[in-house]
Amino acid sequence: MLDVLPTDAPVTWLRRGEGLVGWGVAAQLRTSGPTRFADAAKWWTETVARADVVDEVHEPGTGLVSFGTFAFADEPGDSVLVVPSVVVGRRGDRAWVTTVSPADEPVPDADVRIRDVPPPPVGLTFADGALDGERWMSVVADAVARISAGELEKVVLARDLLATAAEPLDVRWPLRRLAAGYPMCWTFHVDGMFGATPELLVRRERGLVTSRVLAGTIRRTGDDERDLALAATLARSSKDLEEHEYAVRSVADALEPHCSSMNVPEAPFVLHLPNVMHLATDVNGVVHDAATVSSLQLAEALHPSAAVGGTPTPEATELISRIEGMDRGRYAGPVGWMDASGDGEWGIALRSGFHEGATVRLFAGCGVVADSDPESELAESQAKFVPVRDALAD
Repeated sequence: MLDVLPTDAPVTWLRRGEGLVGWGVAAQLRTSGPTRFADAAKWWTETVARADVVDEVHEPGTGLVSFGTFAFADEPGDSVLVVPSVVVGRRGDRAWVTTVSPADEPVPDADVRIRDVPPPPVGLTFADGALDGERWMSVVADAVARISAGELEKVVLARDLLATAAEPLDVRWPLRRLAAGYPMCWTFHVDGMFGATPELLVRRERGLVTSRVLAGTIRRTGDDERDLALAATLARSSKDLEEHEYAVRSVADALEPHCSSMNVPEAPFVLHLPNVMHLATDVNGVVHDAATVSSLQLAEALHPSAAVGGTPTPEATELISRIEGMDRGRYAGPVGWMDASGDGEWGIALRSGFHEGATVRLFAGCGVVADSDPESELAESQAKFVPVRDALAD
């Protein structure tokens, strides 16, 4: 799929070789502030109503499709919803091409062909972002003290890392490496925001809704026997189970008003990724308001979950804005796609970076609870930088 992607405003949403890629811009909305989701939902409804669509495939992701990336916080940060000129999709043994053009313009040439291999970044250097490791550990310690004092139960704190190359980045290079190295994650790129997220905020497809919740992390060693022992330790860790329970509860509470029935497993499973292992739970439900509530609106209802904000969420997000020391931008915000019916998939922009020209800003975050140790959280954040950092390397 990535082999056919050109440099013209590429978008991607891929997992295990399936999903969607696209390029060009047929229509686009930029918005910001507390109404960013409502603005995007309204614009999409109006765009769909005006569109003349011929869809001979009738699969989720065919016909008119938009891709979006949304800011984590109400302020600051911008959000984007874009309709590519060309979309290539694959599901199982079916593949399709969709072309989109304004009514007064010719249909674009799909031009689906194998492209040249993108060049790797040249002269790459890394530097601390808003806070170095010592200062960030002080922020974690401050959060632990506030939690111990009863101000809140959990807060997710993030940090950034700056990568600078000698020439502008061709984002297709890290996308290819992320898709190959993390096939069980969703490899994404929309308007400069890219990564390989292990966390599916919400999928809505033909009346069914799914959300994959991750919270509780341990770093892998590369020794299979040792990692199995660590996985067992993670599954029994009271600190990680507590953090995970908060996240699952927040997702279930947000989805419940939209579902006629739900399945919330009592215990998590351990998700094994190349660099880390997570406690994971898949929450499933049957939606009863699909005619009026799109997958994007479900994503809005779920954002921010305790997995990226904290518990209670209002108190946690307010604390993030006060002590984290950086602007998250679209890090940990919803990213994904939606079709004309409102079905779609929205992940959380984790294991991610934002690229602009020759600069990439990498992000990593950790859930902090009463038992958190600042040095351990710093090590966890370093592990979470690995996917994008390694993907940028030659």
